[in-house]
Amino acid sequence: MFVSTKGLNSILENPSNIVSILRYRGQNQPNRQSHIYLEDRGIEPSVLTYQALDIRAQAIASELQFYGFCGERALLLYPPGLEYISAFFGCLYAGVVAVPAYPPRLNRSMFRLQSIIADVQPAVILTIKSHLEKVKHLLAGSLQLNVHWVATDDLPNSLAAAWHEPVIDSDTLAFIQYTSGSTGSPKGVMISHQNILYNEKMLQLAFEHTEQSIGVGWLPLFHDMGLIGNIFQPLYVGFPCTLMSPVDVLQNPFKWLQAISRYKGTTSGGPNFIYDLCIRKITPEQRMKLNLGSWDVAFTGAEPIRSETIEKFAEVFKPCGFRREAFYPCYGMAETTLIVSGGYKKNQPVLQKVQKEALTQTRVLSANQDCGDEQIQAFIGCGKPLLDEEVLIVNPKTATRCLSNEIGEIWVAGSNVAQGYWNNTEATKQIFQAYLADTGAGPFLRTGDLGFLYDGELFITGRMKDLIIIRGRNHYPQDIELTVEQSHPALRPGCGAAFSVDIAVEEQLVVIQEIERAYLKKLDVDEIFNAICRAVAQQHEIQVHAILLIKTGSIPKTSSGKIQRYACRTDFLSAKLDIVAEWKLSSKKSNLQSQFLKSNLYEHLCSLTQKVMIPNEDKFALDIQSFGVELIQNTIITWLKTHLAMHLNISPDEINMHVPLADYGLDSSISVSITAELSEWLSCELSPTLFWEAPTLEILAQYLTDNIVSSHK
Repeated sequence: MFVSTKGLNSILENPSNIVSILRYRGQNQPNRQSHIYLEDRGIEPSVLTYQALDIRAQAIASELQFYGFCGERALLLYPPGLEYISAFFGCLYAGVVAVPAYPPRLNRSMFRLQSIIADVQPAVILTIKSHLEKVKHLLAGSLQLNVHWVATDDLPNSLAAAWHEPVIDSDTLAFIQYTSGSTGSPKGVMISHQNILYNEKMLQLAFEHTEQSIGVGWLPLFHDMGLIGNIFQPLYVGFPCTLMSPVDVLQNPFKWLQAISRYKGTTSGGPNFIYDLCIRKITPEQRMKLNLGSWDVAFTGAEPIRSETIEKFAEVFKPCGFRREAFYPCYGMAETTLIVSGGYKKNQPVLQKVQKEALTQTRVLSANQDCGDEQIQAFIGCGKPLLDEEVLIVNPKTATRCLSNEIGEIWVAGSNVAQGYWNNTEATKQIFQAYLADTGAGPFLRTGDLGFLYDGELFITGRMKDLIIIRGRNHYPQDIELTVEQSHPALRPGCGAAFSVDIAVEEQLVVIQEIERAYLKKLDVDEIFNAICRAVAQQHEIQVHAILLIKTGSIPKTSSGKIQRYACRTDFLSAKLDIVAEWKLSSKKSNLQSQFLKSNLYEHLCSLTQKVMIPNEDKFALDIQSFGVELIQNTIITWLKTHLAMHLNISPDEINMHVPLADYGLDSSISVSITAELSEWLSCELSPTLFWEAPTLEILAQYLTDNIVSSHK
């Protein structure tokens, strides 16, 4: 397969940095659209042309150059929007190393952001004017005294006249992409201009992009998939990309597919979970409004790709014009800039069925006709290595290549492999500088992922490094284990394990934790379970599926005292743990809905709702005075308690209106789901971050009541 890049290469003659591409397009294609951002709440889309982006980047760069920040690091703390793109290129134009991150939020842990700041030591922090004071306040105790702040949207375009182009070559460090680092030692992947350009060439080859392509993206721009795929790739090839807020899409996935339909998007995608979310939440009535016939690259990666999801999505959205062959499974990571392998655009996803029993022996045997369904494991192929990249399957113990029918660690070499980890020589040597023991070939990147090659196709079978991936986000088990053991004094330090299991085609978190011997006779298990769930949600924004408290000294460990997470997972699945107490989300979930529908609280909600809602309509009545403010507030309180309880799979009686909302262990998915339901019920627009920022349900109910009353006066 060959995709012509003649137009790009003949004009730019193989650019050595990404800045020269935008400079060319700004000067020669000034009015062509670079990016469109879809604002929520009916606001007209914001548009960036190549010329506008070029000028904004120069203006921001001149400010950074004025203060002498060339070669320094700049921390980018932006909400979703086009100003982030301008700021990122402003850093590149100034020779400043960009460090993308997400701005801190009220009521959420700032551990990861604080770790990034401590590691990268930024000289300047960039954000927008409306966020400046809030971010300053939240980070007041985390920064060195001399850090400089810039609200980039406050800088006039006239500053562009003072910009001078810095000296940048292919090896110049462009940005640092922080992964979900382990406790106390976050890892910043150092991405050069050469890494970006080579990976963009790989993406163009893989997706067969041309200037006629149209991108639609919702992935976070501070994440490698959003940054490399939705900012740099459209610029590299020369096609427009429409962007959306990740929270808006999680809240209402119909908006994503609606944007693809409206803008005739050809390329869009995300982790496996987003396709599942579309299947569950987009109604038949909404599907009738979609035309997905233009969508020919529906990429999926970043977490285990499930054949069930591909088949179901293709079936559900076939009437909308979606074609199964549009699915494009691929594989990559931040350490390889983004993509490692991908297939052929017009081919169907490759499905390989193997024998489960052989997998336990790290062998690959094709399933035959005599195998029952319970003996078969199906894997989706993630394509083949692109360009001159080399991918090997290596025995991690012997550092020698595996046989063709063996599972091993995936090792990668190529110009897309990053320079290493920022300020971490030991980890760089261990991960980025691996050599084969028998031939001395190398260096290779050790991905920590397990897989096999079959007819040149790469299949991912698991993770050697215990990484937990839930909803496309990486979580290191040691981070979660530390959070758990510190959540309650009855929990024994250094004696817990966190891992994920596949429940109903979705990764779920399981926690196993030893109890201190002194607490065994006076154990308040409900208090401990609540403390663990609350702490994990606050610190990591994920929900715990199961917690098993086990006897002192019974958790599987190595001879040197290290937790054997794989053995813990095996014992959990085979019910071999020495359990003191157990809690599972599913144990309440199965009958909670029916219990709720029969409850007095539900009847009370129905009674209140009938009094304040317009008959036969799903919205609040306009005549507030007929019912009184107190009744309105009571109805909202009852709605909040019942729906929060259902999402958390607990009894409404356990909801206390006066305790911090963060104490209930709301993860981001639950927060945006409840907000979407509340917004629909009240027939008004609500901020997607409403449940993250509200201190308590009581204050939230008062806020909603005041706004409803004032809007109907």
